[in-house]
Amino acid sequence: MNIENILASLVQSSVKSLYGIDATPEQIQLSKTKKEYAGNMTLVTFPFVKLARKSPEAIGQEIGAYMQAHSDIIAGFNVVKGFLNLTLNPHFWIETLKKIHADADFGKQKATENAPLMMVEYSSPNTNKPLHLGHIRNNLLGYSIAEIQKANGWKVIKTNIVNDRGIHICKSMLAWLRFGNGETPESSGKKGDHLVGDYYVKFDQEYKKQVKQLMEEQHLPEEEAKKQAPLMQEAQAMLLKWEQNDPEVRALWQKMNSWVYAGFDETYKALGVDFDKIYYESDTYLEGKKKVEEGLEKGIFYRRPDGSVWADLTQDGLDEKLLLRTDGTSVYMTQDIGTAKLRFEDYPIDKMVYVVGNEQNYHFQVLSILLDRLGFAWGKSLVHFSYGMVELPEGKMKSREGTVVDADDLIADMITTARETSTGLGKLDDCTPEEATNVFRMVGLGALKYFILKVDPRKNMLFNPKESIDFNGNTGPFIQYTHARIRSVLRKAAEQGIAFDNWDAKPEISDKEITLIQLLAEFPAIVRQAGDEFSPALIANYVYELAKEFNQFYHDFTILGETDTDKKCLRLLISADVAKVIKTGMGLLGIEVPERM
Repeated sequence: MNIENILASLVQSSVKSLYGIDATPEQIQLSKTKKEYAGNMTLVTFPFVKLARKSPEAIGQEIGAYMQAHSDIIAGFNVVKGFLNLTLNPHFWIETLKKIHADADFGKQKATENAPLMMVEYSSPNTNKPLHLGHIRNNLLGYSIAEIQKANGWKVIKTNIVNDRGIHICKSMLAWLRFGNGETPESSGKKGDHLVGDYYVKFDQEYKKQVKQLMEEQHLPEEEAKKQAPLMQEAQAMLLKWEQNDPEVRALWQKMNSWVYAGFDETYKALGVDFDKIYYESDTYLEGKKKVEEGLEKGIFYRRPDGSVWADLTQDGLDEKLLLRTDGTSVYMTQDIGTAKLRFEDYPIDKMVYVVGNEQNYHFQVLSILLDRLGFAWGKSLVHFSYGMVELPEGKMKSREGTVVDADDLIADMITTARETSTGLGKLDDCTPEEATNVFRMVGLGALKYFILKVDPRKNMLFNPKESIDFNGNTGPFIQYTHARIRSVLRKAAEQGIAFDNWDAKPEISDKEITLIQLLAEFPAIVRQAGDEFSPALIANYVYELAKEFNQFYHDFTILGETDTDKKCLRLLISADVAKVIKTGMGLLGIEVPERM
């Protein structure tokens, strides 16, 4: 099935017979032939020059001739300098197509009972505000990475750590107490996470007023005014009460968090992401403190005269890292150690993947070392999937100032834009209102997800909603429309009673058809590469190339109008497999594809 493996085996036996060389996998360098040359696959002959004691061109001629004489797969060859371009037998491509068609899970490997377990952490929201555009990129990347690793035979646990404690949570709680007049999601008609987020913004507004007043009336420097502002002092006092398990503060915390969780669940559902297990910082930070104390006893960490606990990482080329403050309170690193402890107790993790923005690169470098020192088997090999920030044409977003792009608003806007665009193009005139509404949802979300996932995840990106919804070019709707177009052709074929599933013939096959089959055959290798590199962008851009190639084929060749039955069946088979691979590939990105558009 794997063309490169088949050819590599042929090359290996050829150089053994011709030159007595036992070729290694590293020496056999095969790739797709460049478009400007005749051929399907190209072998680089330079690695054999020294051992064969012949020129690259002579080696190419001899290997090509030997392979053609000893295998019915090779129909012809040509040599360009040190490159042997191989043309494969058209019948080979037809057999390849049939194998692709027969494999319902083409491109995917099922996890065996003994498959290794990967845990993928993503989302990691704070319970003082709703999810925003940055969270959308995080969630889409995390979900897609998990799906891609499943397709590569891993057992996968999707997990979330909710940051539900700390001063930022107390700010929204205090603002609600001071200014809320008992407002609830029910009384206001707002989603709970939005309601709580509004009070986080309100705290910042009132706090800035107090700071300004102290600076003007008492002539305090800005830093001192920030410390003395009554609202900040009250928030810090509330945090202390929370840590002391004050019943009133804890009850308010639970009530407001429950509002937020209900809101998060709605957003996750609309976005099409989910989790197998959710952890909460309010549970894990105490476990982290215990683990740090344990490390202290073993001499892994040390205590300074002021009572704070530190890790010395200078021998690893880093600095010293605070783990417990002088007053015994924890930092983020402590919480992550505690979360790791609970996860390791819950699951036999072989690899841990953290989907977190690139501003936390140093944090995860340190965490890896600390977990390894504390005895976590996967500590040293943990993966920080470090991705870039999302910006808008207007610039960066700030939560405290309420200038973020809200996830719910963006999802709703994308669906509305999909509705307006699709209606304007008349693409859904034949659908029922219910079908049309579902397609608008698929197209809007497909546009959003694809636009984000097609970009190299390690790069910062600019999100432009209008660009993403275009039905032409490298967009989600273009790929979705290609799938719907193929499904329409296949429905008409079924109505005409054309059966091609068990078709068995070997008609003439064009270069364009071979190009499509070869592209389809590359899909499993792309999935493997995307898993190895943790890059959904590889799949996104592969699926776009496949859709683009099919549309050129659709434009140049007739399918249902073809009078030669065997050619018609071949083209329907190609069409069906392109639709299948588009659906599978987009599914690995968390994107649905409509049956009709």
